[in-house]
Amino acid sequence: MQADNGLVHVPSKYTVPETLQRLESVVTAHGLTVFARIDFSGDAAKVGLKMPPTQLLIFGNPRAGTPLMLASTSIAIDLPLKALAWEDADRKVRLSYNKPEYLMERHGIPKELLKNISAIEALAEKAVE
Repeated sequence: MQADNGLVHVPSKYTVPETLQRLESVVTAHGLTVFARIDFSGDAAKVGLKMPPTQLLIFGNPRAGTPLMLASTSIAIDLPLKALAWEDADRKVRLSYNKPEYLMERHGIPKELLKNISAIEALAEKAVE
């Protein structure tokens, strides 16, 4: 696992679609809602452009997110949670997400609410195991 600029990058031995499908399964198994899945590389191909496999999953739970937004409305720009599966120049797949502590600091969220978004770490790890 690697973190930079508030992002955490977890290596995945799976393809981008497999990584995101695994994450989607883990997320729904934990009772979270998947709001959207965006296939950026697929959309690029539809307009004649080529890019490495890149897909985004947007997910969350109003029971966890609402208290965060009540504490600091600006966190709504970063919610629901997002995880990006992407292939780098060396064809290695990564699963990236915003580090919960970064979001806490960025939006001035009280430390006791960190638990509301910190589950993303375990969900990402489970998806790539």
